[in-house]
Amino acid sequence: MRAELELAEVDNEAPSVDRLLSDMRDALEALNSVEAAALGVVRVLVVDDDARLGELIARGLRRLGFDAESAVVLRSLRPREVVVFDLGLSASLSGLDRESLRASRPVVLTGAVDSGSRALAEDLQASDYLVKPVEPEVLAAAIKRRDAED
Repeated sequence: MRAELELAEVDNEAPSVDRLLSDMRDALEALNSVEAAALGVVRVLVVDDDARLGELIARGLRRLGFDAESAVVLRSLRPREVVVFDLGLSASLSGLDRESLRASRPVVLTGAVDSGSRALAEDLQASDYLVKPVEPEVLAAAIKRRDAED
């Protein structure tokens, strides 16, 4: 951010607000990462096609001390972030998203109990397979197991 301001001053122009905001977001993200690592906070991304349910799950995890957020689509993952993934979204994954999800070894949370769903979870290299509804403490234990693998 300082460099952006100095360049704008040298060029005798107003600094780019978009660049300054981007720099600020990057700085806050870095600070958040350091803080999470220092305090042992586990970051969790809950990806569920039901936005309301995903937010309820994330809220329950936050109450248990996790840094949790919800989304209806998979986004770029932060370092060491644990993904809780609803298999209902697997059909909408691009090849790159599928590889990113596979690399993250997600905790699968689904309403499906058929052998095809279990095979899909295995294909995604899921660290755990939980069937909805699940108690928050059971999900928390699966997330802690997954986080301990890193």
